[in-house]
Amino acid sequence: ISHAIYRAALVWCNPTSIMFINGTEAKPHSRPYMVSVQSYNKHKCGGFLVSEQFVMTAAHCFKEGEKLTVVVGAHDYTHSSRHMDVKFYHIHPGYESKRLLNDIMLLQLHEKVNKSKNVNWISIPKKNKDIKTKVKCSVAGWGKKNTKGAASAKLMEVDVTIIDAKECKKYWGKNYSTSRMVCAGGRGGFCQGDSGGPLVCNNLAVGVVSFNELNNCNSPKLPNVYTKISKFLSWIKRHLKKKC
Repeated sequence: ISHAIYRAALVWCNPTSIMFINGTEAKPHSRPYMVSVQSYNKHKCGGFLVSEQFVMTAAHCFKEGEKLTVVVGAHDYTHSSRHMDVKFYHIHPGYESKRLLNDIMLLQLHEKVNKSKNVNWISIPKKNKDIKTKVKCSVAGWGKKNTKGAASAKLMEVDVTIIDAKECKKYWGKNYSTSRMVCAGGRGGFCQGDSGGPLVCNNLAVGVVSFNELNNCNSPKLPNVYTKISKFLSWIKRHLKKKC
């Protein structure tokens, strides 16, 4: 799973290229909130249901003029025909593509999903607070298994540990916002194709896969970075109320 940044010193790698390094295949349908965000019927990013009609993902997963669809309830998305159309793209108004600041988006589906054993939404934080350092969390997606490898058709997952915000700031410098981002590390992490997936701690989605070290999913020297969901609760709640 991974997305990367670097232009001059920082150039963003293509979102379609992110997967999990040192991950294992998830138990089928153990994460019923996971969706494959697709462009022209090809997997592009991860995402996750936060209500019966809204998918949360990364803002950088959308390109102007592009039509995205989502596949819900899939473990191997190549065997699923449950494509759902997107009615509205709610990109955070403060999104900055150069720094991937406020890298969060809500996809409002044309129809509500039917809750089942394979399809359900995940809870998000109720208030803005820091995620404790050293907490064990997990991340899942259909991205690449290594930097130069192919994407996975089956959902993969890996355990990660929250890293202190000040340490992340030391690693990433001006590209890291301690109030709007959270970072995690471990023996594995995300790669291209995993962008937009959830960072899950104690059954709560607390982050959105945003970026990592450019072209180095296998043995990154910098920790993986996620958008911190709790920072955007008022914006999220405002959109979740929209039913039409």
